[in-house]
Amino acid sequence: MQPSPVAHRSLPWLFGVTLFLSAALLFCVQPLVAKMMLPLLGGAPSVWNTCMVFFQAALLAGYGYAHVGATRLGVRRQAWLHLALVIASILCLPFGLSDRSVALLSSSTHPALALLGALVMMVGWPFFVLSATGPMLQRWFSETAHADAKDPYFLYAASNAGSLLALLAYPLLFEPTLRLLEQTWLWAGGFVLLALLLCACTLALGRQPPPHPEAALPPQRAQAAADGGERAGPPGWGQSVRWIALAFVPSSLMLGVSTFLSTDVAAVPLLWVVPLALYLTTFVLAFARRQVFPPALVGRATPMGALVLAFLLLSKATEPLTVLILLHLVIFFIAALYCHGRLAAERPAARHLTGFYLCMAVGGVLGGVFNALLAPVIFSSVAEYPLGVILLCLLRIEPSSARAPFQAWRKDLAVAAGLGAGTAALAWGVASATAVPAQAKTALVFGLPLVVGFVLGQRPLRFALAIAAVMAGGRAFPDQHGRTIHVERDFFGVSRVTLDPSGGFRRLVHGNTVHGRQALDPARECEPLAYYHWSGPAGRIFKQFEAAPASPRVAVVGLGAGALLCYAKPGQQWTVYEIDPAVVSIASDTNYFSYLTRCAPLRPEVVLGDARLRLREAPPQAYGLIVLDAFSSDAIPMHLLTREAMALYLAKLAPGGFLAFHISNRCLDLGPVLADLAADLHLACLGREEDEVGQADLDLGKEASYWVVVARRAIDLERIQQDSRWLRLRPRPNPRVWTDDFSNLVSALRLRP
Repeated sequence: MQPSPVAHRSLPWLFGVTLFLSAALLFCVQPLVAKMMLPLLGGAPSVWNTCMVFFQAALLAGYGYAHVGATRLGVRRQAWLHLALVIASILCLPFGLSDRSVALLSSSTHPALALLGALVMMVGWPFFVLSATGPMLQRWFSETAHADAKDPYFLYAASNAGSLLALLAYPLLFEPTLRLLEQTWLWAGGFVLLALLLCACTLALGRQPPPHPEAALPPQRAQAAADGGERAGPPGWGQSVRWIALAFVPSSLMLGVSTFLSTDVAAVPLLWVVPLALYLTTFVLAFARRQVFPPALVGRATPMGALVLAFLLLSKATEPLTVLILLHLVIFFIAALYCHGRLAAERPAARHLTGFYLCMAVGGVLGGVFNALLAPVIFSSVAEYPLGVILLCLLRIEPSSARAPFQAWRKDLAVAAGLGAGTAALAWGVASATAVPAQAKTALVFGLPLVVGFVLGQRPLRFALAIAAVMAGGRAFPDQHGRTIHVERDFFGVSRVTLDPSGGFRRLVHGNTVHGRQALDPARECEPLAYYHWSGPAGRIFKQFEAAPASPRVAVVGLGAGALLCYAKPGQQWTVYEIDPAVVSIASDTNYFSYLTRCAPLRPEVVLGDARLRLREAPPQAYGLIVLDAFSSDAIPMHLLTREAMALYLAKLAPGGFLAFHISNRCLDLGPVLADLAADLHLACLGREEDEVGQADLDLGKEASYWVVVARRAIDLERIQQDSRWLRLRPRPNPRVWTDDFSNLVSALRLRP
């Protein structure tokens, strides 16, 4: 029975809508699942990168299953098998964190591996089935009698459009309006609808006549075949490796940009999905029938973007943050569009479609594994991002030019060596020049060699080597935090100890944020500096506590360099909760900081692990003061600012005690969030934000800070209220309080960081 012309015309719509929904479900579940995991892993940015590795690995497994099924079973038998697997997956819904997953995450000493295991248990099977659906549907469509079946890659645009819409809808629509439980039920309903659409696709495929044995090549490959006699045979190993490399680089750069954003702002889906959304947009544009951005223009813009990105990474600029974020995202977009455009131009005939997608998935997984799992072990700093820039430059090398004469290779190496040595010499010479402004130093040390490398780098290999040499030579130049004297990297990020440019202090820096400072002068060894200075809000908080402590026990969430321990008095018992082992190691080493070992009458107990989990083990009503110092400009643990978290703090707080929140943050205003929580629980809430600190205080090591105190009764904050600089924080009109099941980061963003 031949299908009618109407049925023929409706096929692209049926397959396109099914692909759209499948991709939307696939990419909506990623931020949803990652957000579920965050409370158990301290809100670290590495949670997202590790989740991305799992999703990419599951995608690879799905693409492999799609490829093997199409070649071994045939398309029609594969369609019925896949439909059965999709229907069976409904039994796994709705998904959620099981007790076994929680136990695995909270007890493991290897958080990345524990997270991967928990993801497999929670959403592994439905995600695997979904990941195979995209290439399968395109392959099925190529077996129909429709006129467009010879080049089904246009359906890839529908798939990526669904992915893009889901990623944007999650932080802007679902996260601010729906609880996690409601989100999972909505996702389960979408999965059932997908099963019905797949059933319709399978029935439609069964009604199609067998296709012509020779499928046509895509236009680009067809022209190449006409010009050079190319056959539509299977791709060779060289071509497959090139596909993998072209997929590896944008995957690695995407995670590099994600780490940059989530470290400097917050580890939340809103910021994770932006690079991923741009990544998918480049797929849509690259595989579209009409090119919006001419490939030649993208090719010319790529080295210029790499040059600017290399300068940004070398200079370690932090302001203006909005402009920097936009620059990183725009350059990433150009780089990904270049790589994916090359992939689209080299795509094979339809019968090799699943193998093509399999190579792309391999490249994506390798990029994720490199950034999330290998780089933290191999590198002490975030070297994977600049390495991605260098690899991008190397991808511009055409296979034909790889066999250049030795003379050309030798000249390339000589130019790179000269630039690297020149950059190092400039760094050593300019660093000590006190009369030269900091911005001029940066432009001279990094800008000049990069421009020279751009001018001399006519050959792609020479340009890539020049960028690498300048980056290597630039390591000799100290950044705005001073000379680095120690670095440690783990799952929670990179912690550095630096010698202040003035030479009078050591700093603890995590990402681009200072987490503590101590004077080198022995007379000032036990003076709390930075956000904890005697004359700042922290000083007033401890005066209140010392005047009438509800209990001599104090809990501190977040160790940092340990400056708060300067406020400890004889007879008090302090417990510090810290999730990052590297921070504990640094704070315990007197070669770097001595607050922990010398500045408290009795050395505090340091409890390693997430504060929400470990505080549960403390006795009820044990603490007269609980200080939560985990919300500065690095990725904030949002699960410490929910109704459930506040209930836990109150359960551990002695009658008459109070909570102190340090919420200094460049990008987030968390005062209204705490005011809403306090009003919801009928608590007293006061806040003090220091707008400016005089130059004299800055020279002495003080920094502006923002603190909020919360107590069961207003009388418990009596002494703090006597200071008129402390103001009562009022809730927002019609607030929706943050819970473990709901948060809205958009409402807390500062319009002017």
